[in-house]
Amino acid sequence: MSAQKPTRGSGRLKDSEKRKIVDDSTRRRRFRRMLELLESDNYQEDPHADLVMSKKLPKFDDEPEQRSTRTKKKERTAEYYQNKYRKSFEQMVEEDRIDAEKNGRPSYLEAEARSTDFVARKFCNVCGFFSKYTCVTCGIRYCSIRCMTIHQETRCLKWTA
Repeated sequence: MSAQKPTRGSGRLKDSEKRKIVDDSTRRRRFRRMLELLESDNYQEDPHADLVMSKKLPKFDDEPEQRSTRTKKKERTAEYYQNKYRKSFEQMVEEDRIDAEKNGRPSYLEAEARSTDFVARKFCNVCGFFSKYTCVTCGIRYCSIRCMTIHQETRCLKWTA
């Protein structure tokens, strides 16, 4: 009975034949689709913005015997009015655009940073550290084998199909 030894080698090289390599235009489309999904996911009003805390519940600092049974007239503070007339991000951008047109300055959407002489820094898409490596399949950057395995298990070509 002769048992054959399993062949040794890199598992990553064996798996590379199974993976699909994507061209640059597909990577750009995938990236644009990811941004659109994030934008649609992030565009939500705060569901807790309109919640009002009940005044009848005692606060932790209050002693129960100090609270009176007679209700006092509610005092409206600046914080109350800030919360009541809270603006969405789109409203603030539109107000800034109108103000910029009046004052002749660049608006929030038109503002740009100058180009720099420094080399662009590349960060890991998984953990945020500096990255040295690029995924052959989708072009996303990662810094270590651990981040590469996380990327391949969860993120690699997730939105491409």
